[in-house]
Amino acid sequence: MPVSVTVSNIVGTSPFEIYLCISGNSSCYYIDYINSSQIPYVFTVPAPLQSNPGFCLRVVDSDGCEINNCFLVT
Repeated sequence: MPVSVTVSNIVGTSPFEIYLCISGNSSCYYIDYINSSQIPYVFTVPAPLQSNPGFCLRVVDSDGCEINNCFLVT
């Protein structure tokens, strides 16, 4: 069953680049380029990552600031 991730809030300057990384690893997948008007933003975890139990969401705002949030799939 596909895993979905919901981004409900981002603090920073729009637009944002969204990446999903494997927790504890430097491998990241580019997800999308979004504006604050698209939040809450829901996306499906890419197929190669579906079986991983943990992820880090990396958001890069238009000023180049990075926001990272790691979580476990429950």
